[in-house]
Amino acid sequence: MGGPHRLPPLPPFVTRELVAGRLPLIFPKGTPNRQYCIRELAASTVFTMLYIGAVEGAGRYLGPVHVYRMTTERASLSSAADREAYAVDVLKKGFQARGTRWYADNTREPIRDETLRDGLVAIIQRQDLPTTSGHPRYALKADFAALFDPALGVAELEKAIASFQAKHLSKSALARVSIMLAGAASAGAGVLVAFPNGETRQLAPGPSSIIAKAVIEVFSRRFLEKPAVLWLSESGNKVVARDDKLAAAIGLKIEADKNLPDLILADLGPAEPLIIFVEVVATDGAITQRRQTALSAVTDEAGFKCSQVVFVTAYQDRDSAGFKKTVSSLAWRSFAWFASEPDCIVMLRGGGKSPARLAELIKG
Repeated sequence: MGGPHRLPPLPPFVTRELVAGRLPLIFPKGTPNRQYCIRELAASTVFTMLYIGAVEGAGRYLGPVHVYRMTTERASLSSAADREAYAVDVLKKGFQARGTRWYADNTREPIRDETLRDGLVAIIQRQDLPTTSGHPRYALKADFAALFDPALGVAELEKAIASFQAKHLSKSALARVSIMLAGAASAGAGVLVAFPNGETRQLAPGPSSIIAKAVIEVFSRRFLEKPAVLWLSESGNKVVARDDKLAAAIGLKIEADKNLPDLILADLGPAEPLIIFVEVVATDGAITQRRQTALSAVTDEAGFKCSQVVFVTAYQDRDSAGFKKTVSSLAWRSFAWFASEPDCIVMLRGGGKSPARLAELIKG
């Protein structure tokens, strides 16, 4: 007969400080729910999972109780015997580890709901337990756990993190990260924008310029048949580009005043050209009802029909502070577009005399 089943060796011992230092590298700015991935509670949770060996394929699992009953003194005991004993003993009724506890019992929900379910994307759960079971059920995916190996050098760590991100972060999450990195890279340099007609312009560095670049280079090509830029300005009413000749040709008179948006695009493809007013929002300045009314006056005076005028508010992504701040003030009969999800667009459809049924709205 064979001997008792032996579990795999525990991962190398690491400190909570090492985990806390690597989490922001693994989940860079732009990662959805990043606050749940990099805060102290996340570092404590990942540390504890590594401490007790709750890693994919090891047959060991963590429950929130392992985290909130951990103490500073216990976390410093690095021997395999101490770590294995804690994994078992903490589940016993009345157990208290020696020293100062990290968290109170009521931290159970944030650990479970925010850190393990909504935050960290590299968690597996036991599927053989009922949802009401109190048994430990969580483990780190093996490639995520490997990122905390203290023996990894800088180059090795960077390569492993890039591989993890490509595998586990969604397409939109990677796009968000890319946008944030682009914004950081442009901090000391301008943002070069390629216009539909082949011309280029240099915008001032900053998040608004990154979004404006995406509107001109990406949005216009995806959603307009034959795009053109009639007007582009930056903060401080600095006019970067204007095409008065083209605007006059389609009957629009552009006057630099406080009512003009960041961007005015035109779609010259339809028999009746479209005028697209775009506000770029990094922090504030969306297409509100007041802005929509003011801009409509410009096109009304030029004789454009309502069906020829479109209002768009452009954001970095749905998780950005600018969107969260302004979403409640967006005007009906306008659109919201996110650079991180360029193929999608949100339509704020205003009520009419005969509101469409949901069955009609979902067609196409």
